[in-house]
Amino acid sequence: MIYNFDENEMPYGILERFGLTQEMIEDLPTDILQNILNGRHSPVLPVHIIADDGEEVKARTRFCLVRTPESNVDVLFFPKLDEYDLKVFNEQQKQNLLAGKPIIGHLESNETGHELGTKCFFQLDQDSKQVLSVPTPVIGRNIQYLTDRYHLTSTEMQKLQNGEILSIIEDDDEISIGIDLNSNTGIRLSAGNEQVWRREAKREWDKYNFGIFGCWTMDENGNLDYIHEEDYSEEIWNEQKKQGMRMMQR
Repeated sequence: MIYNFDENEMPYGILERFGLTQEMIEDLPTDILQNILNGRHSPVLPVHIIADDGEEVKARTRFCLVRTPESNVDVLFFPKLDEYDLKVFNEQQKQNLLAGKPIIGHLESNETGHELGTKCFFQLDQDSKQVLSVPTPVIGRNIQYLTDRYHLTSTEMQKLQNGEILSIIEDDDEISIGIDLNSNTGIRLSAGNEQVWRREAKREWDKYNFGIFGCWTMDENGNLDYIHEEDYSEEIWNEQKKQGMRMMQR
């Protein structure tokens, strides 16, 4: 796999200012690190900063790496919101978005509801409550590439544009294709049927995800937090031993 960023380009100095230390980043699962280096968004992670008045402010956010015009690497943050901001969408668009479907719309609307601004594909990020958007020409070009690559019919192409999942047979194997604005191309392919495609859209985390320096934990509400090894509880130590024994038995 060719990444957009090298491992030694990870801007740990910037991330650490927000409470994400090098140890915390390196202890993320390997597939998550690869996604980040490939320009994709991180999971929703805990961050904290010290405000001007000295108070600690805590939040949760995704981040992604970006290349500056000077070829340096910077970080964009996508904070977790309390609720979706859907005011620019009509009722039908809201229903489709909340049902998990990508839609085509505009970035703005005027007082009468007339759509304004750039035409985009929109999709909801359920973890951060952010509304994702990508200009339609970008996704349209990628759909055209897949149309040429897999010889899709106009009906199949239209199905993709409408935000539906398309399943095709290629060399006796089923492939499912759909718009996923969390992916680095805006379109994601899965080997299998529509159910496989939807299942792969959301990474499943264990309650305890051990790294070298500590452990990422996920609570019952889906929140990730990091615990350094020196702060392990007896329960975490016991779980680490169990996982180690299971690995040895394989």
